[in-house]
Amino acid sequence: MSETPAIELRGINKSFGPVHANKNIDLVVKKGSIHGIVGENGAGKSTLMSILYGFYHADDGDILVNGKKVTIADSKAAIGMGIGMVHQHFMLVDNFTVLENVVLGAEDSAMLAGGLDRARIELKRLEEEYELRVDPDALIQDLPVGLQQRVEILKALYRSAEVLILDEPTGVLTPPEADHLFKILEVLKKEGKTILLITHKLREIMAATDSVSVMRRGEMVATRETQNTSMEELAELMVGRSVLLRVDKKPAVPAEPVMEVENLCVTDQRGVQVVKDVSFSVRAGEIVGIAGVSGNGQSELLETLSGIRRATQGRLKINGETIDLGTSTLDAADMRARSMGHVPEDRHRMGLINSFSEYENSILGYHRDPAYSSGLLMNIAAIKENAVAEIGKYDIRPPNPMLKTASFSGGNQQKIVLAREIERDPEVLLVGQPTRGVDIGAIEFIHSRLVELRDAGKGILLVSVELDEIRALADRILVMFDGRIVGERGANADEGELGLLMAGVEDNAKMSVEGDVR
Repeated sequence: MSETPAIELRGINKSFGPVHANKNIDLVVKKGSIHGIVGENGAGKSTLMSILYGFYHADDGDILVNGKKVTIADSKAAIGMGIGMVHQHFMLVDNFTVLENVVLGAEDSAMLAGGLDRARIELKRLEEEYELRVDPDALIQDLPVGLQQRVEILKALYRSAEVLILDEPTGVLTPPEADHLFKILEVLKKEGKTILLITHKLREIMAATDSVSVMRRGEMVATRETQNTSMEELAELMVGRSVLLRVDKKPAVPAEPVMEVENLCVTDQRGVQVVKDVSFSVRAGEIVGIAGVSGNGQSELLETLSGIRRATQGRLKINGETIDLGTSTLDAADMRARSMGHVPEDRHRMGLINSFSEYENSILGYHRDPAYSSGLLMNIAAIKENAVAEIGKYDIRPPNPMLKTASFSGGNQQKIVLAREIERDPEVLLVGQPTRGVDIGAIEFIHSRLVELRDAGKGILLVSVELDEIRALADRILVMFDGRIVGERGANADEGELGLLMAGVEDNAKMSVEGDVR
């Protein structure tokens, strides 16, 4: 007789108005296993896990925990049943200590009957048993993200969680930190804990899980033993068609520099220097990737080069024109006029106006182009014609230029931004997080468009926290840490070496940067 599953979901349905987010879903998770859940954006993964953790209530269907049917009214009830969740964006108080964060919300537990000293003893036991060592008196704001994530896991274990849900746990981690996380998950599994791992990174699924379930359009389409499947099969199950998982590109044939950056420094609104004496170049016909954990100056670098943010010092040479960024008053419109396109990291905050229609967003920033406007009057017919052409060329779905942009999926919103920038034929394209929140089918499409632009002789500066993406697309890789470029590598860079640079282990060898501005 088989062992009772840790978690079993039967016939789970959940709708939000006309959207049927979960459709008659069945799921069985074995005790003491690591079970992956994958799917495109909007497949229903987060909704399903939110039902299991008590954030949402299913319209119908049953939840069984250790073979017993339960009703999970809220997250407190889920925790009481031994279910913990580590969210993608950590739920920690920055100016509290590790110990204070661990006990926060559990003040009425028996563990605190003896005060913080008893809680400290229990925390130390958990740290040692599960190899989750972290200073209990350290402030959260002083810890790197890898240790902050350990605190989140310790919070769940302190509350006696037997089932841990991890939502995109490696999104903010360096490769060494991600490797260590998976070692921790193995320890948890050996101790009998059950892990539900939600990730879009198929390599992690193959490396870390025992079994994997695939969701598509709100339905559970397959469950596989991980050893009996492949990334290719999982990708096809997710999308419903064959997907090319590698970037198909020829070696770059770079020409002269189209953008050169020299001694760039940027200070943020707090007066903290976030970009520190950065110099590099981008040549026509190449993709230069900037790798690094989020928050190491990459965002400020892109915003400064695109004209959104002011520099404190530094020079920019673009298409033969030298600009002193420390004294310049050029803005984003001026940079676009110099043939620089910009796909911002946050499409919602900087790339789109969600209440505008697709056709209005398709010319945002280029609305004064004579093709679309004459004085105070806009040529609406020309704008719509442009939008229809871009929708067809970039496979934007649904193909309706009148639809509000908020109604498009994340992948299609990103295509709207990319189409707008690429179709202006810029000599230099700045791209921030091109596939953030984008499903695997759209990723394939976006990558191919960037390679086509490179092959057309354009220079591309690519910023991504996805190291696999950087390694797949970039012809040269710069690594940023603490506002500095700490190393440069070629297209075939070793992942472990890049990971060390991303963690701040600087290049000991004197850098010889081909094309670098000195």
